[in-house]
Amino acid sequence: MPSLKDQVAAALSKITMPGTGKDIVAAGAVSDIYEKDGKVMLSISVPADKASRFEPIRAAAEAAVKSIPGVTKATVALTAEVAPGSAPKAPPAQGHAHSHGAPAKNGIPGVKSIIAVASGKGGVGKSTTAVNFALALAARGLKVGILDADIYGPSVPRLMGLSGEKPEVNEDRTLVPLENYGLKVMSIGFLVEEETPMIWRAPMAVSALTQMLRESAWDDLDVLVVDMPPGTGDVQLTMAQQVPLTGAVIVSTPQDLALLDARRGVAMFQKVEVPVLGIVENMAYFICPNCGTHHDIFGHGGAAQEARRIGVPFLGEVPLEMRIRETSDAGLPVVATEPNGPHAESYLAIADRVLDTLAGKPERVAPRIVIE
Repeated sequence: MPSLKDQVAAALSKITMPGTGKDIVAAGAVSDIYEKDGKVMLSISVPADKASRFEPIRAAAEAAVKSIPGVTKATVALTAEVAPGSAPKAPPAQGHAHSHGAPAKNGIPGVKSIIAVASGKGGVGKSTTAVNFALALAARGLKVGILDADIYGPSVPRLMGLSGEKPEVNEDRTLVPLENYGLKVMSIGFLVEEETPMIWRAPMAVSALTQMLRESAWDDLDVLVVDMPPGTGDVQLTMAQQVPLTGAVIVSTPQDLALLDARRGVAMFQKVEVPVLGIVENMAYFICPNCGTHHDIFGHGGAAQEARRIGVPFLGEVPLEMRIRETSDAGLPVVATEPNGPHAESYLAIADRVLDTLAGKPERVAPRIVIE
């Protein structure tokens, strides 16, 4: 019996690519087919200047895939091919629902507030910060979930001790987030093997993220923390423009190169009118466990200075500490497993400052917690 991917390709081969006389498979327009547990995602490459005309083709392809026995869900995205020497027009920035003339952003069912945790570059500890920040909010009595929006490098399953787990689908054909340490968790990492590379074009990644965000049973959350992918690309822009974000927390290390990228992240959120709740300085310093000497490996204080320069809150600093790395690698996040320890205290202080900002309270002095 043909594999499900082969059946999908066969179904798509019955759809004609306009202007070519070929079907969309033979024309080379079907660029990706992803299948897992009956869920099928694929993208169709089309000319950028004619993308709007291909919506009937996209809908026909989605219907054809859905009709295949064994397919429980089908998502088809259009990938706009840009001709050499041309550039697509940037979409207009969408403001908040109360902005004059701006379209309202559709809320997420079951979610009251959404906070994005972002960084201008990778390698600054953003995901570790996002997980412990979410746990710190939960420790303050809130109902919290976390969405791993890093489609190309999902790490939340491992950080939350949920590697290898799979979400169920409820009677409404909605994904049921997994749970651990009191958090509801959703990630593309639950739907693919940990070592499988996500070789997807941006529309495919955006489509998958939108499905996880809007078609998951979040069930009355106070806050959904979104672990954003690093950088300022299509996924970040789509989230900022189409999702009613309450605000964004920017994570950076102290050195100038990381702060330069963090500056771009702040500018992106400000451009699309998403409030920047503040900057976290991660890996701020290192205390030698043998001699107790304080080392500023990546410099120190750069994030605090940058926050003052651009007029956003400085939320605090987290040390470069082996214990945080060890607990993260083991799926035992420090706020959940060592809630009374000094490292958890730094994340709790950051969460308190964010909650104060959202409540309109005066800023607290940013925490400086030195581990002796």
